[in-house]
Amino acid sequence: MKKRIHQIDLFRKYPNEVQEELFQNLITTAKGTEWGKQYGYSDDLSVREFKERVPVSTYEDMYPLIERVILGEQNLLWPSKVEWFAKSSGTTNARSKYIPVSPESLEDCHYKGGKDMLSIYVNLYPETKLFSGKGLSIGGSHHPSELNAKMSCGDVSAVIMQNLPIWAEAMRTPPLKVALMDKWEEKIEKMVEVTVPENVTSLSGVPTWTYVLLKRILEVTGKSNILEVWPNLELFTHGAVAFGPYRALFQDLIPSDKMKYLEVYNASEGFFGIQDQVGTEDEMLLMLDYGVYYEFIPIDQFDEEEPTTLTLDEVELGKNYALVISTNAGLWRYKIGDTVRFTSLSPYRIKISGRTKHFINAFGEEVIVENAEEAVTQACRATNAVISNFTAAPIYIESGRRGGHEWLIEFEKKPDSLQRFTQVLDNSLREINSDYDAKRQNDIALQEPKVHAAPKGTFMNWLRHKGKLGGQHKVPRLSNSREYLEEIMEVNRL
Repeated sequence: MKKRIHQIDLFRKYPNEVQEELFQNLITTAKGTEWGKQYGYSDDLSVREFKERVPVSTYEDMYPLIERVILGEQNLLWPSKVEWFAKSSGTTNARSKYIPVSPESLEDCHYKGGKDMLSIYVNLYPETKLFSGKGLSIGGSHHPSELNAKMSCGDVSAVIMQNLPIWAEAMRTPPLKVALMDKWEEKIEKMVEVTVPENVTSLSGVPTWTYVLLKRILEVTGKSNILEVWPNLELFTHGAVAFGPYRALFQDLIPSDKMKYLEVYNASEGFFGIQDQVGTEDEMLLMLDYGVYYEFIPIDQFDEEEPTTLTLDEVELGKNYALVISTNAGLWRYKIGDTVRFTSLSPYRIKISGRTKHFINAFGEEVIVENAEEAVTQACRATNAVISNFTAAPIYIESGRRGGHEWLIEFEKKPDSLQRFTQVLDNSLREINSDYDAKRQNDIALQEPKVHAAPKGTFMNWLRHKGKLGGQHKVPRLSNSREYLEEIMEVNRL
């Protein structure tokens, strides 16, 4: 671990040189692939030539080649054999997207990130007793691809767990057969059964599901807080959704000044960042030697057909950028859909500032505007309703209250039944968004949406109040905070 800290210090000190060397390695490795041949990859290809030749791509752009890989073709995007795909939602034209996971991306990115997280934590807290017990992680599940049974796909956590070395598996709980169960309600109950007797010293996962598990453990054991179950618990490594709304909840469950919280940025497409300082909860060190070459689109150019991209040495503090990556799994100039803001340029530290479109992702459900609009359309069709405007926001989990989504909808023509409208809205979202569907299973993490029928003129009044009546000003369809929803309701005294 000490040796790795020295290597991290090296890319802190020479970030641009490390990224340039990594870029050349990616290009050289992939020059014999179908993609590499198409775009003229060569040992002496420069970054400038790379930008000129290779288009910035979305998932939809790359999907035809990804589909061919799923069907069994190899050496298309990356030369190594690809047999695993990380499943993620958020596309505009498909229920899920399937991100290739190569042996290199698994070992040199995802696993390296996990090991570095431990190295950084031990460096920050050398008195730790973390390794005296086990780490508890809540994973997803995986299954054979519907297109090709020889290929496996699942949540990135499941892909990582399934391929863990034996020594790593011995340090974690629950056992793999429990961690990878696909029925969430049964999984939670089984996890309670097998993890309570363990000496758990760390937790890792999405705050939403971790909270659900911890609450269930207290219900089953009758204990008042988690330290009565696991007295040596000292760390929660979290990611995927903003932790701010959950911080007070976890402090109630784990009432200890010694409890540590560490944020990581581990997506289906790669492991990108780790919190490396005490007291900077949402700032992460950008990890530069994981087989990921970074570019950044100024946010005002994101929707351009040929956007300008900046290299690491060109970014500025405090500005929002859309993240573009080229990886050792064969993603090339790929728009991941996240936006980041740099909080430090020496070393390079980032905050996740949002998504490139309006969205709700308070619980890992990744509901995007296209999902919402399609679901509302189906609900209107089913109930003979006509809407003029709507907005939606999360209902955050609080003690005694489950999380959910709250919708404020102004109807031009009210539905035959608001209850029926709500049911169709909910079911439609579950059909078109696999992550939302997972969080809605048995109401464990997300309850049925709460829908208000707003009086006519509600949104107009709010726009007038904001001085944004007319022109190009629009009501935000979705927001990951309650700011807009509560302001609209307050202005209209709803």
